[in-house]
Amino acid sequence: MKIIITEDYEELSAKAAEIMLAVVKNNPYAVLGLATGTTPLGLYGKMIEDFKANGTSYKNMTCVNLDEYVGLDKNHTQSYAYFMRKNLFDWLDINPEHTHIENGVAADAEEECRRYDSLLKKHRQDIQLLGLGSNGHIAFNEPGTAFGLGTHLVKLAPSTVRDNARLFDSEKDVPLSAFTVGPANIMNAKKILILASGAKKAEAVYGAVRGTVTESLPASILQRHGDCTLIADRQAAALL
Repeated sequence: MKIIITEDYEELSAKAAEIMLAVVKNNPYAVLGLATGTTPLGLYGKMIEDFKANGTSYKNMTCVNLDEYVGLDKNHTQSYAYFMRKNLFDWLDINPEHTHIENGVAADAEEECRRYDSLLKKHRQDIQLLGLGSNGHIAFNEPGTAFGLGTHLVKLAPSTVRDNARLFDSEKDVPLSAFTVGPANIMNAKKILILASGAKKAEAVYGAVRGTVTESLPASILQRHGDCTLIADRQAAALL
């Protein structure tokens, strides 16, 4: 695992943009595995800036997202589908039909997981972007998730619900379950880029980089990937 330590979040976002845009500019048909949450927002802002300044085209690219809350349809303002449109897709020239995410209101959860697994086999990620949860989760793969799992339905850990409450009116509004791609889907990506910012991520960063590879800390599996880069700011990297 390659480790890049930055002074602050702004530099983290700039370094992440360098890596992401290298993939984008070198392959007009790239498959981008994307993430939600606050950590990628700086990166997405820089992708938008580059598009406006340089006209870098996304029209032939495919985007596959990691996860979606159960019970929220794609037009709900707290859905991850809405988040991606608001914070990235609406600002680029990407074809909306080339952007993919699980259906949070799918009538048959097992069939939806099979559908998304099939989609990811067809569209292998050239780069997979990840955030890092304070408990070491990647996507919504909580501690204890089997490394061999593909897309699945997950009950969110209390720590994850608390972390995500900042994006809702109150903690009681946060959905308690979600669809998520599994560790196996993530590890199938050609390249992985994981971002961590802030002191509360320090223990998870240490475990992911220096700890034992264990299902009790899902991000530790990334040690086994052949092309994974972690970018952490000074606070998140404090224990390394």
